[in-house]
Amino acid sequence: MNRTPAALLAASAAAVLLATGCGSSKSDGKPSTPRATAGDAAGTFTALAAKVPSAKLGGIVTADSDPNHLLGRPGQYTSKVTFTDTRVKPGDTDGLDADDVSRGGAIEQFAKPDEAAARAQYIQAVTKGMAALAEYDYVHDTAVIRVSHYLTPAQAGEYETAAKNLP
Repeated sequence: MNRTPAALLAASAAAVLLATGCGSSKSDGKPSTPRATAGDAAGTFTALAAKVPSAKLGGIVTADSDPNHLLGRPGQYTSKVTFTDTRVKPGDTDGLDADDVSRGGAIEQFAKPDEAAARAQYIQAVTKGMAALAEYDYVHDTAVIRVSHYLTPAQAGEYETAAKNLP
């Protein structure tokens, strides 16, 4: 196929937009919440944050920024966001990466419910007995909601309740 430079540029721009997700900026120049669509991590976060107001979007994970190198790989999550929770004390997370689950949490969205369940089981098996890596994990359909161990069980339970009430 013989493509013109303009066609290649347009195709490249479309690929970048697809890979990085769709977001927008508010008129004040600050990024807004990502455009949520059903079945993606941003949409799940938007629904959870409506019920847990202390949750604030941290970032949208891309294949290039994914510390686990799982995004988009067969059987792994298809989208992921990280979030902070204002109830986590900043001193507890000093020195951690900005997208660390300990700061609030993460949502990993999968194509199939059994893939989400398998991921949650894997995380629990790996972190069992390691207090520094412990976390609360809730599975709702195709989403794994990972919540910081710095939250109390009652605080983390708010995410569990919100997850149970997701559409």
